[in-house]
Amino acid sequence: MERIEQTGRLEEWCQDNLDWLRKTYGADNVVSAVLHMDEETPHIHATIVPIVQTERKKQKKEQAVKKKYRTKAPAPRLCADEVMSRANLIRYQDTYAEQMAAYGLQRGIKGSEAQHISTHEYYRSLIAQGEDLQANITQLLAKEAEAREVIAEAEQAKKDLARIKAETKTEELKNSATKTATTALNGLNSLLGGNKVNRLEKENAQLHREVDELNGQIERLHTDMQKLKDNHARERNRAEEQHQQEVSNLKRILDKAYRWFPSFKRFLKMERECLDCGFNMEQTDKLLHGQTINYSGWLHSNENRRNALADNVTAQVIRDEKRNLFLHINKMPIAQWFKEQFGLGQEQRKGIRR
Repeated sequence: MERIEQTGRLEEWCQDNLDWLRKTYGADNVVSAVLHMDEETPHIHATIVPIVQTERKKQKKEQAVKKKYRTKAPAPRLCADEVMSRANLIRYQDTYAEQMAAYGLQRGIKGSEAQHISTHEYYRSLIAQGEDLQANITQLLAKEAEAREVIAEAEQAKKDLARIKAETKTEELKNSATKTATTALNGLNSLLGGNKVNRLEKENAQLHREVDELNGQIERLHTDMQKLKDNHARERNRAEEQHQQEVSNLKRILDKAYRWFPSFKRFLKMERECLDCGFNMEQTDKLLHGQTINYSGWLHSNENRRNALADNVTAQVIRDEKRNLFLHINKMPIAQWFKEQFGLGQEQRKGIRR
């Protein structure tokens, strides 16, 4: 449907849908056809009058009566059962698939035994996805803490590198002094020819080799530190992107749940109200399923910021005609029950009398 809309064929698609409706149910029987664009997928709501021309099926009692009546010609009549019979529904799907084949739309599987999940299972699946996402976030935070430790170690290594460089400069100054002394000793050796000067030259060469090796170690340490910082930056960016993607996916799932199931928000709000009052998760789950439970213990009123002792009361979540949810205690709204427990109604009446 997105491709049909993007290629500018939506109007043509609507016209083909109208043609199919008129051809299938009769042009005079199509009352209205309205294109809806307020949801994720464009779709049409069509209203038809179930008028048929076929002869009414005789009931068994009529068939048992052996009387001859004059046969009447079939007349138009209303019969939704015949229009929406199983055989007709299958035929509608077949002919509609043929009409929509030009747009790349395909018919569903005939005789599919696929089972739809219940609303309760779907809610549980959404909650499980949220818990999995929370676990992933916890793992990402743990990885971020480990990365911070790595950065701290890298900073310490950087300080050690600076100290080593300072020590290296000191060694280089010493080497310069040694070279100067060696030059003077060489001049003296040329005059005196002593073995002490030769020994000093060997020690000086060994010292130079040690300094070169130390410089190589410092260079390798610097390279390793840079690689470590680059790897950490890439890992952190990847983790951040994954976190944002998961949060976006969860938000999209919740948005769809709110849009597809308007009562989902009401259930979440009622769940929070039950938990705030003092019911545990198991009791709250039973209440949201419309069950009546017995309860003894303290119940909390957020409105009055007080607790009331409930002694073997009955609790139930009631749904009104508008599908709104209300928590009742002993078959009365919980707000009224709290007023009676706190004596607020009596105090108000006394104030009126005064």
